[in-house]
Amino acid sequence: MSCAHTPACPSVSDRSCWTAHVVADHSEQGWCRLCNGVILFDDGYYLAPDGHSEPVLVSA
Repeated sequence: MSCAHTPACPSVSDRSCWTAHVVADHSEQGWCRLCNGVILFDDGYYLAPDGHSEPVLVSA
């Protein structure tokens, strides 16, 4: 997926892919879709377009 934001959002393969811009907010259902195709869930996990799920990694 291509990003039109400046600067460009991280790609889905980037370690911080979950920091991309929200393009569809469904927070009432506990999730949102990001411009790179990632689905970000309120429980601290994200689902990548290839189907794998990982926890959001936050640097301390």
